[in-house]
Amino acid sequence: MEFGYTLLCEQTPPKQLVTDLVEAEDAGFDYSVISDHYFPWLEAQGHSAYAWSVLGALAQATHRIPLMTFVTCPIMRYHPAVVAQKAATVGILSDGRFTLGLGAGENLNEHVVGRGWPSADVRHAMFAEAVEIIRALFSGDYVNYEGEHYRVDSAKLWDVPDRPVPIGMAAFGARAGRLAAQHADLLISDQPVGDVGLPAGRPARHGRPGRGLPRARRRRRARRDYRPLGSFECRLFLRRPRRGLRIRIRVLTGSRSLSTFSLERVLPR
Repeated sequence: MEFGYTLLCEQTPPKQLVTDLVEAEDAGFDYSVISDHYFPWLEAQGHSAYAWSVLGALAQATHRIPLMTFVTCPIMRYHPAVVAQKAATVGILSDGRFTLGLGAGENLNEHVVGRGWPSADVRHAMFAEAVEIIRALFSGDYVNYEGEHYRVDSAKLWDVPDRPVPIGMAAFGARAGRLAAQHADLLISDQPVGDVGLPAGRPARHGRPGRGLPRARRRRRARRDYRPLGSFECRLFLRRPRRGLRIRIRVLTGSRSLSTFSLERVLPR
């Protein structure tokens, strides 16, 4: 069984986020995730530090614990080419401990750039293009891209980690699950794997194998199954309605110790 530590930027001052994770690593937590918000969920929470600056500090203040964004939206507030650069840099600073968790975003955070809020179909199409751009840039080569939603003109990442940063995609339904299966290295979901378009025992396939791996090894990694490691519970209290919401977090793993989250919401009786 493994236990993870969640850093909530929307309710914790940035310096405390760093000291909290240092203590979590010392206490023996196995991995960590950090939210990427522009706004807190509630004004009363009172914080919303820039997650990527915090990640740079975390990469230097810790030495063992894996790091992951939970999750970053690469379609509105951030251009995917910029997300690729940030992720590659954190991958280097953390000595390969970083995983890029991505999602299609929420109006709560993405409205600040004044581009409106597209429909789910449009956001999924933008999401797919964004991941294609990010993965291409992780190669370290020059990238030109012209899609329906994004253009990239001769972009190149000059600093990339020895191993490309793994990409996780959040999926909360069958359509998004199929998107993750096509483009992601790992799945992030609040539902059992079978309910988001991936049959039980079938991981999200790698959109592109990691550099430097023999071809036979790449095939073995792609076929490896997820297995449950364990679970723990936390309690989240909402202001309205005045009742608790328990969230049971089930950790699944495939070829890596940090591969998939399944968050099972349990409403109070």
